[in-house]
Amino acid sequence: MRSQDPDLLRRLLRAKDRIDAASHEDWPVPRLARVSGVSEAHFARSFKQAFGVPPHRYLLTRRIERATALLRDTDLSITEIAFHTGWESLGTFGRTFRDITGESPGANRARARATAHELGRVPACVLSAAHRPDLTIAVSEKRRRLAGDINGSEQKEVL
Repeated sequence: MRSQDPDLLRRLLRAKDRIDAASHEDWPVPRLARVSGVSEAHFARSFKQAFGVPPHRYLLTRRIERATALLRDTDLSITEIAFHTGWESLGTFGRTFRDITGESPGANRARARATAHELGRVPACVLSAAHRPDLTIAVSEKRRRLAGDINGSEQKEVL
């Protein structure tokens, strides 16, 4: 893979910084492409090449990270957290959160609070990296694979 132009990388970082600063906002590819000053197709392709994930998956990662921090550190309701982090539907937030982290927002909050005293000696930067969602595949693909495993195991039992 050839390395990207430094000017293009600066433009992509500008868009990435905008996502980081306002992950609660809607960031469709056309808007990000305008921020970067490149075409939509070129932006989407270059962003994935530069950062290893498509723009939408990067945005989901940031939203889930923020929601996890709010669940752990505040007494806001799960509904308030969902809307503060950019979700338009509580159901979509809960399903996506569970798909990515493996647990519901409520279970995540309970676990984080129960183990909070144990983590006091670990540096915050290490905790952040350890709790970062791993979105190496699309959420829809993850759901499809899980459904395939469930259907496959049911079929094996029948045989």
